[in-house]
Amino acid sequence: MTNLMDRFELDRRKLLMERSVPGRIGVSLPPLDVPVAPMPDDSLLRHDLEMPEISESELVRYFAQISQFNFSIDHNFYPLGSCTMKYNPKVNDEFASLPGLAQIHPLQPESTIQGALKLLWRLQALLSGITGLPGVSLAPMAGADGELAGMLMIRAYHLDRGDDQRKSVLIPDSAHGTNPASAAMAGFDVVTLPSDSSGNTDLEALKAAADDNLAGLMITLPSTLGLFDTNILEVTRIVREAGGLVYGDGANLNAILGRVKLGSLGFDVVHSNLHKTFSTPHGGGGPGSGPVVAAERLAEYLPAPIAARIDDGDGHVRYGFDTPPKTVGKLGAFHGNFGSLARAYAYILAMGKEGVHQTSEDAVINANYILSQLRDDYDLPYDRGCMHEVVLSARTLKRRHGVSALDVCKRLIDYGIHPPTMYFPLIIEEALMIEPTETESKETLDHFIAVMKAIATEAKDEPELLHDAPHNTPNTRLDEARAARRPELRWRRASSS
Repeated sequence: MTNLMDRFELDRRKLLMERSVPGRIGVSLPPLDVPVAPMPDDSLLRHDLEMPEISESELVRYFAQISQFNFSIDHNFYPLGSCTMKYNPKVNDEFASLPGLAQIHPLQPESTIQGALKLLWRLQALLSGITGLPGVSLAPMAGADGELAGMLMIRAYHLDRGDDQRKSVLIPDSAHGTNPASAAMAGFDVVTLPSDSSGNTDLEALKAAADDNLAGLMITLPSTLGLFDTNILEVTRIVREAGGLVYGDGANLNAILGRVKLGSLGFDVVHSNLHKTFSTPHGGGGPGSGPVVAAERLAEYLPAPIAARIDDGDGHVRYGFDTPPKTVGKLGAFHGNFGSLARAYAYILAMGKEGVHQTSEDAVINANYILSQLRDDYDLPYDRGCMHEVVLSARTLKRRHGVSALDVCKRLIDYGIHPPTMYFPLIIEEALMIEPTETESKETLDHFIAVMKAIATEAKDEPELLHDAPHNTPNTRLDEARAARRPELRWRRASSS
């Protein structure tokens, strides 16, 4: 019986080409009712391209089976730090799929899409209220796109004032990894600031670097360490008194919604990852959305277009697009990822002011609960309260038992839990960045904590068990170095010998 079950499992995992049977057809097409198009030149055709020949039922079963190999928030706990893989209400997808939103085209006359334009205008107002910054552009199509927009705005601001010597951008070592690339793409020189012993920005290093060449500071708040910089008011004061501008990476906005407005802290421009904080489903490369919000002195540089409410003077109000007077230009062909914007709008309206406030409160409570329960099993690089994510370390497990953060993450898969972010932030040895978000129950967190404790015990008693994990997945431990250096990008039929 065991051999029969093993055989069934092997058959279940066969690739589509390996299930192919010559002559088998999975679909019947109706007779051709249009003229036959000529084939391309023979030199352009691939005669050696093998295509699977398989029945319809086998095809359906194959794709249904491999779809179950994917892990999602609908399956189990997904504590992937920094990416906020939070619950995405399906009603937001339904809202964005309404005909008046999903079946429109950006080149339609504005008179035919007034409802969609009003949605954009109202979303701008909501984001302005949440961040405390008056200017908003929804055009950037991802967080990194928003970062670049913000840095281009800072550059244009300084050039307008004749300060072309301001080419230095300071970036704490606890900032998001895309920040240096965005600053460099905008033409700035990047200077890294160290963190102090508490995980805050080192004030002495900041003061030393805040000279006449300073263009600005890019800071992630809370940082990738999961910490709120308790010196943030002093940080922004030093930068602004030196003539620089403060850019805020809002990818971790989930921690401070309704709690603090970045505009009140001295930020000049901030991007918000709507596909993180405001529930738009993301992963696998998109779709993203990274609107930028700006203080008054930078609002005229916002990327175009911006949704506008236009009073025609006769009591009639309409909605359209406007271009800021000194805009840095367009970041894409149109006005951003409209479907993502619609979903974020639905999320904010559904949550309301109280719900948005509760979101950050619950996210912070959940992360601190995990911190309090696992602090004796894993290293805690900074012994202080965290925000919406907690960064632990497997440093001691690695040194004493040879078990790395990678081993811990692979073993989590055996327990049906998606691994957290590992080896980031880079300044933490054997880092494990865990973000429970606000939507997980105490029972789910208790299960995760119990599993993490069990893995810590296994690391001490059976380290080889972790080295070989995962054990019960369709694919077990891969040779990652070989996969990177010698990737196999196409299927090849196995030799009959």
